[in-house]
Amino acid sequence: MAIDPQPEAGLPAGGPVSAFPPAPEGVSAADHGPWYLAYKRFIRNRMAVGFLVLFVLIVLFVLAAPLWADHVAHTGPNQSHTLEKLHVNGEVREVVTPEGRPIGPQWFEAGGKFFLGADSRLGRDEMVRLMYGGRTSLFIGVVSGLITTLVAVILGLLAGYYRGWVDAIIARILDVLWSLPVLLFGIALGVSLAVGGLQLGPIEIEGGSIWIPIFVISVFTVPYVARPIRGEVLALGEKEFVEAAVAQGAGPVRVMFGEILPNLASTIIVFFTLNIANNMLFEAALSFLGAGVQPPNSSWGTMISVGEELLTTEPLLAIIPGVMILLTVLSLNIVGDGLRDALDPRSKVRLEAHAGMVEPEGSSV
Repeated sequence: MAIDPQPEAGLPAGGPVSAFPPAPEGVSAADHGPWYLAYKRFIRNRMAVGFLVLFVLIVLFVLAAPLWADHVAHTGPNQSHTLEKLHVNGEVREVVTPEGRPIGPQWFEAGGKFFLGADSRLGRDEMVRLMYGGRTSLFIGVVSGLITTLVAVILGLLAGYYRGWVDAIIARILDVLWSLPVLLFGIALGVSLAVGGLQLGPIEIEGGSIWIPIFVISVFTVPYVARPIRGEVLALGEKEFVEAAVAQGAGPVRVMFGEILPNLASTIIVFFTLNIANNMLFEAALSFLGAGVQPPNSSWGTMISVGEELLTTEPLLAIIPGVMILLTVLSLNIVGDGLRDALDPRSKVRLEAHAGMVEPEGSSV
């Protein structure tokens, strides 16, 4: 198996050689593998590293939901406290007033209870639901991203390698999905499946399950990954190492998964990272419109929908989950851009050259 690593970045005329990582004493730069060089390029991107740390902190925050719920808030994400009263500094505060207005943020005045207030007339702890909702949103984003990437890679490999009628059929299916108004069809499909559930042979998913939005998101986001993968497979199919493998008697499966697939690793990693961010936004939109995560489960999208009803009196109920979505998606996008620049350094030079920021190497003056 021969791996055709991404070439080093073509520097503009007069570009500094110091941009490449120095080799340890007694080891030449040529002795470093492409993954080591990509790692060194990534850690020099301070913005990408900073947002990677932010994303890790967000993941740790949502994973700590059971600890906060059991040891600080002493309540669950779906537990109602409509008639409960808090005793804070000798003052009695109702969790939900007779007018139906939930209590505001208490911070640590009530020992951690209702840290961000209550979410609605049901009096559920907003902080607990924020943490559990983040677990749901991240789970849907990651799992749907894995499914999308897996299906897209298989379709891209088949279409790009076999070409002909196989490529024509797969490409037309992708074109149809690409041309659909994704959000509208996602809402229609999500609502219908949320009511009646889904049954595909032996697989049966009940209505209201979080696997319903995962399925809807995965179906409609496959073309956004499969089409670029197909294009790369078409290009790699012309490489000498593929021709050599075929000449040695390697079958289609061996060529696709043993020769071509390893050379798609960097592209797949970047698309997977960016796909998580896009899928989280898709899920938030579906849940906000009632076609995604169904009650009593919470996600950041459903929390915005609930908070929108009290936007004038308790704006934090909608703002806080919205900020969490913003920070998570922003961090994933910047990390994805950093991975792209690290794994394919020529991409940044090409983009800057097309934008007129730098002069491509070898161009006439």
